Amino acid sequence: MSGVWAVLVAAGRGERFGGDRPKAFAKLRGRVMLAESLERLERSDWIEAIVIVAPVEWEEPSILLAEELSAGKVSSCVPGGATRADSVRAGVAEVPDDVPVILVHDAARPLLPEAVIERVITALGDGWDGAVPALPVADTIKRAGQDGAVLETLDRSGLVTVQTPQAFASAALRSALVGDIAGVTDCAGLVEAAGGRVRIVEGDPRLLKVTTPADLALVETLLASE
Repeated sequence: MSGVWAVLVAAGRGERFGGDRPKAFAKLRGRVMLAESLERLERSDWIEAIVIVAPVEWEEPSILLAEELSAGKVSSCVPGGATRADSVRAGVAEVPDDVPVILVHDAARPLLPEAVIERVITALGDGWDGAVPALPVADTIKRAGQDGAVLETLDRSGLVTVQTPQAFASAALRSALVGDIAGVTDCAGLVEAAGGRVRIVEGDPRLLKVTTPADLALVETLLASE
């Protein structure tokens, strides 16, 4: 499939992560974490161009990073918004209208396998508006009240945890981003709420989301074993 643009979302401030810089610029084996996913998108044969959504006032370091990595697919770098959904909307606005497929990925998931990129992109078609990678829920899931009391134990069959990258028919994603996006953390949820059909494909355990320094240490261990 040709004409796939990637929106690489790196605008999160990372309050839970801490530190003196945005999370995407935390050090991962001697270089900033953003470099890992950016380099993998650059190498992917599936991706034609990349839009980086950077933290406000970190656009220049992001552009310099792309130059250092010889990431010639980077088309533009824009500042993110107040929420993740706002940041996605800012990145999608940089994608030309005639691009058929948009892939959205979080820089906080740096270990991006080429196989997952392929799976979400090739899953589109036959009426599907989006495709997301996911893993089955392994733990028992309980619903708790505000006082900590267990309200119910949920049937975990059919439940999955969703990852990025997520791929969408461009028109479906753009339409979903037009409405109210407050409080939405998942692009697929926006498309679903707008009536779109989203397909689940096999995810990858390596696509860990870095939220805390402990997560970063685990990703470093996995990266060293690749």
